[in-house]
Amino acid sequence: MNIGNHKSHIAKNSAGNFLFTFEAIGTQWEIETHDPLDHRLQQRILERIKQFNIIYSRFQPHSLVSRIAYAPEGGYFDFPDDSIPLFDLYERLYTATEGAVDPVVGRDLELLGYDQTYTLTPASNLIRTEMYVQERTTWAKDVTRDGTALVTRRPLVLDFGAAGKGYLVEIVSEILREAGFIEFIVDGSGDLRHSGESGVQVGLEHPFDPSLVIGVANLKNRSLCASAINRRNWGDGLHHVLDARTGVPVRDVVATWVIADEAATADGLATALFFTNGDHLGEAFRFSYVRMFADGRAEISQNFDGDLFS
Repeated sequence: MNIGNHKSHIAKNSAGNFLFTFEAIGTQWEIETHDPLDHRLQQRILERIKQFNIIYSRFQPHSLVSRIAYAPEGGYFDFPDDSIPLFDLYERLYTATEGAVDPVVGRDLELLGYDQTYTLTPASNLIRTEMYVQERTTWAKDVTRDGTALVTRRPLVLDFGAAGKGYLVEIVSEILREAGFIEFIVDGSGDLRHSGESGVQVGLEHPFDPSLVIGVANLKNRSLCASAINRRNWGDGLHHVLDARTGVPVRDVVATWVIADEAATADGLATALFFTNGDHLGEAFRFSYVRMFADGRAEISQNFDGDLFS
């Protein structure tokens, strides 16, 4: 089956469960269930992801987010109702990280080559320097929320990658629950949502050697999301995790893992931990975590349900 750009199929795994796998938003997805998803439910999931992409993806030239980027004098852009919890989460992350996590970081990603056509060719040092010395755009200063609408005064390149995939995992999970599925795992390429009475163990992949794990997490009726600088990297020290206050890729932290009730929260905090320590984030969010530093050290919160290997 192929719906739009979604190539998908159903198969059984070694445990006898059914796997619905497909490609979406530039990555591989997998849904594991005891009973197979019928054709109509598969289509519903794929179509919902397509709708999400048409709204929130800066890589889709006709998306709502792209319209914001192309509007020379800004404008009033109305989003669907599902934007409210997503925007609320980003505003909490923006505050908790003092602006390091900011959807307005999209322009910085483009300047480094992570643009709409994936050129992976950074702009010249002169252009980047001119950009960095200008007054930086921010969500707090350049975006006004009016219900489900965003009001802008100039072109802004928004990027919802810090929490968007996790939020989409939650949307897919809700579709499964509405269809009567109680036990399932939704895996959006490392962003997991587990539901059911039998928990699972998930390996924490070493950021520099995918054949190794640095530990395991125990997951039951919660979400686990990971982020690492090796997932999308190119050139010399260039990757997708940028500090929105500077437009520069982070250096000290190389990988994070977060367990939280909702995948959107876990996904956003997995990004926030690159810039802000867990104790500070814990003042605003309920979660547990592991993070790994560039020098090889690993840090685990006391409430993390899992183990690190020595």
